[in-house]
Amino acid sequence: MLDICLLGTGGMMPLPYRWLTSMMARCDGSSLLIDCGEGTQIALKEKGWSPKPIDVICFTHYHADHISGLPGLLLTMGNAERTEPLLLIGPKGLERVVTALRTIAPELPFPLRFLELSEPRERMNVGPYILDAYRVNHNVVCYGYSISIPRAGKFDVERAKSQGVPMKIWSRLQKGEHVEIDGTSYTPDMVLGPQRRGLKVTYCTDTRPVPVIAEYAKEADLFICEGMYGEDGKEAKAREYKHMTMYEAARLAKEAQPKQMWLTHYSPSLTRPDEFIDKVRDIFPGSKAARDGWTLELEFDED
Repeated sequence: MLDICLLGTGGMMPLPYRWLTSMMARCDGSSLLIDCGEGTQIALKEKGWSPKPIDVICFTHYHADHISGLPGLLLTMGNAERTEPLLLIGPKGLERVVTALRTIAPELPFPLRFLELSEPRERMNVGPYILDAYRVNHNVVCYGYSISIPRAGKFDVERAKSQGVPMKIWSRLQKGEHVEIDGTSYTPDMVLGPQRRGLKVTYCTDTRPVPVIAEYAKEADLFICEGMYGEDGKEAKAREYKHMTMYEAARLAKEAQPKQMWLTHYSPSLTRPDEFIDKVRDIFPGSKAARDGWTLELEFDED
């Protein structure tokens, strides 16, 4: 199971009812955070989710509304007696930016590890997650992320028996281990059927619509996408500052065909995003104007 919480949906500045950009994923006891805008800690507290199990924080880019909440979050994690290392992932320059922010959070009881992205596309295995980072088109270097939870094929008893696989190692092979007994190697593919459909969540903000977004969002369980403007006449502003309108996001979703799309990263001027959702749904019916604190529990398809 994969839990998703959209902690903050605001862009540029927080509002009394809207925190800045942040999303958390939870799977198998491991938490992954994407962006850490101002108010992220409060949003976590309101949701009842703990920052202590966060194993990795990914940053799309280094504008303040996406990273300004980091120093306080690090201090809170330290005060919770965390000692395990924390992995930070983001565009090139991450360590320099975080070191500057840590002027106000200089002492932590846990080490920070940095993974700086430099290629247009990068894939990483992080705990239970397969994490794909893909470069988008903002006025600074910016990445979107796709989080996947793979699912192995079904265990095939007859196949295991026909290949003489000892029963005592079936469970280990089913978990993906490679086992050697008396010089004979046994591999998971000897007992498992074809890989089954896993889970996927794709996330992007602060970008013009570019084909790579639809590529990574293709058939996702959830596509979370910037919809900064919904009002008429904002198209030129979106192009100038390299953001997206709700309708541009919907056209990406129409191409990608995720199960559903949540809009996020609203302009402070967009105080009632629900007013525009009917027009957005004319383009992609699975669109929703997300609010802070929205949560979704994703489970594997039934066999």
